[in-house]
Amino acid sequence: MNKQLLCLKKINKSFDRLHILKDITLDIKDGEFLTLLGPPGCGKTTMLRCIAGLESIDSGDILLNGELIKDLPATKRNVNTVFQNYALFPPLNVYDNIAYGPRIKKSLNEDEIKKRVTEMLELVQMSGYEERMADQLSGGQRQRIAIARALINKPDILLLDEPLGALDLKLRKYMQTELAHLQKQMKTTFIYVTHDQEEALNMSDRIVIM
Repeated sequence: MNKQLLCLKKINKSFDRLHILKDITLDIKDGEFLTLLGPPGCGKTTMLRCIAGLESIDSGDILLNGELIKDLPATKRNVNTVFQNYALFPPLNVYDNIAYGPRIKKSLNEDEIKKRVTEMLELVQMSGYEERMADQLSGGQRQRIAIARALINKPDILLLDEPLGALDLKLRKYMQTELAHLQKQMKTTFIYVTHDQEEALNMSDRIVIM
């Protein structure tokens, strides 16, 4: 049985007197693909941003691997996020986009970065695209590079905020299968946000209704 990786305890978050998250308590297991499902405005993205450290919580606790992280800045949490717009850096090619994280953190030397980038490109089936610029990629390719860039740092948790929302229907269904396969291969915990019930059912080990 997989161990408990992330624990949310009575999380509360308000904006301008609007209580978005109210006493949210949730345990997430190591290696789980968990989806937050609900309509726009229900607090899915806010919850993701609180886990990532991009939003502070008003009250409650967030524990990762048993350690309290609610007061840690986003850069100190071993959690990475993939956004709907992918947020690739236009001036950089694919290789430099993926290598950006470990270079900034200075966690790997250039030989190690080269090896890790090669591994990530193989993982997302994008080998040979190292020199391609971000604006020369299709939507599905940009999404894969964004995931590779997030996974190169080996996060405990990968947060995905409706990453397929900008894709057409056919590509979205294909990428659902690819993402689910990738998650099982990496055994990294995914927390995925969507308002699409079919998408949630196709990909998830567990679904949280919000």
